[in-house]
Amino acid sequence: MAIELAGTGDDTKVQQPMMGLTFRAMVLSVVFCIIASYWIEWSEVVTFFCQVTEAVPAVPAVAFLILMVIANPFVKRISRALALDRREVLMVYVFLTVATSMAGCGIARFFINTIPVPFYFDTPENNFAEYHRYIPEWMVPHDPEAIRLLYEASENGAIPWGAWAVPLAAWGVFFLALWVTMMAMLVIMRRQWSEKEKLTYPLLYLPVEITEGMDRGNLVVDFFKNPVMWVGFIISCIYNATNIINAYNPAFKSLGKYYDIGALFTERPWSAIRPLQIHYRPEMIGFGYLVSTEVALSVWIFYLMLRGQAVSASVAGMDVAGFPFVQEQGLGAYIGLFFFIVWVARSPIGDVFRKAFSGDPAVQDDDEPMSYRTAVILLIVGLAVVLAWVNYAGMALWVAMVYFGLILAVGLVYARIRAEVGVPLIWMFPYYQHYKAMKYVFGSQRLFVGNSWSTLSIMSTLVFLSRGYFPSLMGYQTEGFRLARETNIKPRSMSWLLVAALLVGFYVAIWLHLRAYYMYGAGGLTALAGWGSGIAIREYEQLASYALAHAAPDAWRIGATGAGLVFSVILVALRMVFLRFPLHPLAFGMATSYGSLIWGSFFIVWMVKSIVFKLGGMSAYRRLIPGFLGLALGHYFSAGMVYGLVGTFGGERFRKYYVYFG
Repeated sequence: MAIELAGTGDDTKVQQPMMGLTFRAMVLSVVFCIIASYWIEWSEVVTFFCQVTEAVPAVPAVAFLILMVIANPFVKRISRALALDRREVLMVYVFLTVATSMAGCGIARFFINTIPVPFYFDTPENNFAEYHRYIPEWMVPHDPEAIRLLYEASENGAIPWGAWAVPLAAWGVFFLALWVTMMAMLVIMRRQWSEKEKLTYPLLYLPVEITEGMDRGNLVVDFFKNPVMWVGFIISCIYNATNIINAYNPAFKSLGKYYDIGALFTERPWSAIRPLQIHYRPEMIGFGYLVSTEVALSVWIFYLMLRGQAVSASVAGMDVAGFPFVQEQGLGAYIGLFFFIVWVARSPIGDVFRKAFSGDPAVQDDDEPMSYRTAVILLIVGLAVVLAWVNYAGMALWVAMVYFGLILAVGLVYARIRAEVGVPLIWMFPYYQHYKAMKYVFGSQRLFVGNSWSTLSIMSTLVFLSRGYFPSLMGYQTEGFRLARETNIKPRSMSWLLVAALLVGFYVAIWLHLRAYYMYGAGGLTALAGWGSGIAIREYEQLASYALAHAAPDAWRIGATGAGLVFSVILVALRMVFLRFPLHPLAFGMATSYGSLIWGSFFIVWMVKSIVFKLGGMSAYRRLIPGFLGLALGHYFSAGMVYGLVGTFGGERFRKYYVYFG
C-alpha cells in the first residue's frame, strides 16, 4: 500500500493535492444508494434471505466499490475526463457504508415498524389505547387507516404520505441532531486516537488495498493480482458453496457455520456452560487477522471466564434467571471504558474547548473535519435539540439526559473498538441494555414521572434506538475521518459527505420500507415476524402491566452492571501498572456484548497468528494479510453479492439458504 494505515498515525506524506467532495461523486453516491435500495428491499424486506446491510462494511458498499474499481480503467480509455479519481471512489464507498446501513434491520426497518405498534395492536385486553394520548401526532401517525394499511397492504400499494409527512420530517430532525452530536464527539477525540495513540483502523485495509494503484490506469489493480488474496477468496467461496448446496440437497456434506462444543455437556452442572459454539465465519476470521494478538487472546479467555461463572453458579445451586447477566456486565464495562477513554484524552479535549472558547492560536484545527468551535457548538446544540425533542414529546428531561448519556457513551466506546480492534460486527455493543438499565436501576415507579405515563410511553417508542444499532454508525464516522486524512480528501468535505449520507440514507430507507409495506403488508412479511413489532409489543405490554403493579429495581442486574464497571477499571489499572499485562480491557467489553459469536473466530485467529509470528515473524504476517482480506472479501462476494443477487432476482427456488452477517 502507498498508505500504510497500520501504526503510522498521521505522519504519512501524500503528494497529491487535497480533493473535496465532487459533484459526480455525490451524484454517483445517491444513484448507487437508490439502486441498492431495490436490492435491500427484496433481499431483506420482502424475502428475508440475505441480510446484506448488517455486514461491516455493508455488502452494497463493497459491491459498488468493486464495480467502480473494475469499471474505471475502461471508462478512462473512453474518456479520461469521465474516469474517477481514487479519492472519489473512496468517498462514494464511505457514503454507501452509512446510507445503506440506514436501511438495515437495526435502524429504518425497526423504526418504521415500531412506532405504530400501540395503535395497530391495540386490543381491549392489552389496553394500549390508554397510552395513545401520550404519543404526539407529530411523532407518530394517528390515522387508523394509514396504520392499518401499513400492516395489511393497500389495494394499489399507494403510500399515504399525508399521514407520514410531519412525523418523518420531525424524525429527520431528531436523527440529524443525534448524528451531528456523534460526529462532534469523534472530532474532539480524533487527534488523541490518530496522532497520540496511533490507532490502526483495521477495517480500512480493505478499501485502501482494493483501490491502491487504480489511478495508474492498469486494467487490474495490484490487490487482484495477488495470488495470496485469491487463496483466501477461493476458500470463502468453497465454504459458502458447500453450505448453499447442502441447503438444497441435505445429502451433500457442508462445512457448516459453527461447531457446538456445548452439545457435549448434557448434565448439570456442566450443561450451564452453554452456549459454547465455535463460529468460523470467514469475515470474522479474515478481519480478525488484523486484530492484535493480545485482543484475540483476551476475547476468548474472557468469554470462557463468563461461561465459567455460569457453571460455578450451577455448582453452587444458584437458580437466578439470567445469571451471570453477561450483557448487564457488558454495559458496566462500556461505562467504565467510556470514562477511561475520556480521562486519557483529557489534555486534547481541553485543547479543543480552549480553542473553541478563547481561540488559542497555539491549538491548530485547520486540518480537522470541522473547526473545534464548530465541533463544540454542534455537540452542545445537537444534544440540546435531541433532549428538547424528546422532552417536548413527553419524556422527563432527567430521564432523557441519562438515557442519551448511555447511548452516546456506548457509541463512543464502540467507535473506539472499530478504530483500535476493527471487529466487523455492527452489534458489537450491549444492545438493548441502555433501555433495560433505565428500568432495572430506577424501577418503573421513578419513571412514572409526575404521575403520568408520558415518560414511559416515549421510552417505549424509542426502544428501537437501544435495541437497534444507529449509534454503531459512529464506527463509519471515525473511519471516514481517518480515510480522508490518509488519502488527502479534504476533512471538511468528509463531514459534509457524512451528513448527506445520513439524510439521503434515512429517507431512501423510509421510502423503500413504506413502499414494500403498503404493497405487501408489514404484518405478512417474514422480515417483520417477531422482530420490530414483537419487541415493541412486549414493551407496551410491560408498560400496561405497571398500571397493576410497578416493577422494583433489580438488585442482581444492578450488581452485574457494577461488577462489569469495576472489573473494567481493574483491567485498565493493571494495563497501566504492568506494561506487558496480556488481557485487554476492550476485549472484556466485546466478550460481554457478543462473545458467543466472536470468541471462536478470535480463538482461531489467535492460534494462527501465534504460529505465523513464531515461524515467520512480522514479514510472514504482512505477506498473509492479503489472503485474510481475500477471505473476508470472498465471503461478501459469494454469500452477499452473488447469492444475494441470485436470490433477489432468481425467484423463490433460490432462497432456501439464509445468510446473516450480523
